[in-house]
Amino acid sequence: MVQGIAVVGSLNMDIVVTVDKLPAEGETLHGRGMSEVPGGKGANQAAAIGKLQTPVRMIGKVGTEGNGTALLRSLEDAGVDTSAVMKTPRAPTGIAVVTVDGDGHNHIIVVPGANGELSKEDIDFQRHVIEQCDIVILQLEVPLETVAYTLRLAKELGKTTVLNPAPARKLDEDILRYVDILIPNEHELQVMAKLDRIDKQTLEQAARQFMEHGVGAVIVTLGEEGCFYADCDRMVLYPARKVKATDTTAAGDSFIGGFVAGYLASRDADAAIRQAQIAAAITVTRHGAQSSLPTRQEVEAVQTEWNE
Repeated sequence: MVQGIAVVGSLNMDIVVTVDKLPAEGETLHGRGMSEVPGGKGANQAAAIGKLQTPVRMIGKVGTEGNGTALLRSLEDAGVDTSAVMKTPRAPTGIAVVTVDGDGHNHIIVVPGANGELSKEDIDFQRHVIEQCDIVILQLEVPLETVAYTLRLAKELGKTTVLNPAPARKLDEDILRYVDILIPNEHELQVMAKLDRIDKQTLEQAARQFMEHGVGAVIVTLGEEGCFYADCDRMVLYPARKVKATDTTAAGDSFIGGFVAGYLASRDADAAIRQAQIAAAITVTRHGAQSSLPTRQEVEAVQTEWNE
């Protein structure tokens, strides 16, 4: 029986500033606009899954002020069960300051706030959520010890684990051995594997390195170049369809949500990657984080178009 997906991670209010170009060091620019958009890597991935009409529950923390309430409402509107998102008076809801240029490229600064309060004890309190799901997704916008603890618990309970190692940092074997599917982007891969460049050879070398540490499969998102997949049997490069990018914010989260929703339904990595690429391609043509995530109907419509 399909039980669904648990996302353990961050919820942020994104303060998005649009500019003609990203500023250089010490440079002051005029912005073209500013908006507040629900975000956070964990929440974005949960919303991406919910909008694809796949059962998903969120475990995380927000503050007690209005931002926290707005983030919960946004997730619920996307079809996410937020009953395991806890409120803390000890810290405000996390925020992210996102600068987006005219080509859709961005810079992001995250202030963790309540996300930094998510503890191992909170995971124990919400253990029933993990027990009742099939797949557990994590990122690195909550404390690393909480991520490690949750991965280990999920594996002990027989769940499929997915880790998006963002923001980028080096991870040791004690975390990687509990990861079934590792999904970094190319920058995160460079940091994790200490690579000077990204090409076919280094992608394969890095994937082998992670799998030697216990990772089951590696998917590297490569932006306009598509994505790379590796497991113990094969290594494949999936080219991307060309679209006009407006804003790349949440593209990776949309890909992960699309992949995991597809993988839950089929356990077929190829089919799940195709769905993930469509979801991400739609997302980059829109502004914002959760506001840019596509619905199941939109993904199916594009899938039909691409197959013709």
